[in-house]
Amino acid sequence: MDNQKLEAAKESVAKSNDEQAGIGTLKEGTLHAVLKHYIEENSDYHEVKIGRFVADIKRGNQIIEIQTRQFGKLRKKLSCFLEDYHVTIVYPISHVKWLSWIDLETGEISPKRKSPKTGSPYEVFFELYRIKDLLPHPGLSICIVLIDMEEYKLLNGWSRDKKRGGCRKDRVPIQIKKTISISSLQDYEQLIPDTLDSTFTSKDFKKHTKLTLRSAQLALNVLAFLSAVERIGKKGNAYIYERVFKS
Repeated sequence: MDNQKLEAAKESVAKSNDEQAGIGTLKEGTLHAVLKHYIEENSDYHEVKIGRFVADIKRGNQIIEIQTRQFGKLRKKLSCFLEDYHVTIVYPISHVKWLSWIDLETGEISPKRKSPKTGSPYEVFFELYRIKDLLPHPGLSICIVLIDMEEYKLLNGWSRDKKRGGCRKDRVPIQIKKTISISSLQDYEQLIPDTLDSTFTSKDFKKHTKLTLRSAQLALNVLAFLSAVERIGKKGNAYIYERVFKS
């Protein structure tokens, strides 16, 4: 976690776009662009064409894909890349967020306000579920990056103040707080809270991760598929789980 390097990456992104005039001018989004320069400073290794696909970063037999959402859209690309390369998906999660609103009529940007919500690595499960069958591939790794960031949204929503349903314009990273690397099935144990008892239900998992019950059930579906947890019985209508990999 080198935040001086992050600042340098932000400067590189600004300099690489001669027409950059403000927030959201980069087609790929500021967060994506900055992470790409943070991970690989040499732009010769950026946007490398492989077959009919383009890799965000390729160096030797290593490919890095920075995916801010919708892992499902990676399926065809991953199936192609994994035939010959080791692929790492980098998934940024907003840790602490400061939100500003952009008035479409005046262009005015509101003072930033801190969101009461704090992001957690457990949010990755929603995306992992979309590529669940590919996760056991030995050539696929996942890197979760918790980042403090500024988010800019448009005042174009359906509510009276135009905030509800407003579109996100851009996200700008401020500080990298933590990274979690998953390169083997056993590494998924990092996504099981240490505070859980030796056996637990989806409601217990929900409580310790602060996910919704539906998301907790989805997370355990992924973890069971990867043999990081196993179902050992039922309590009423609820499955009982225990860890497979014990530290």
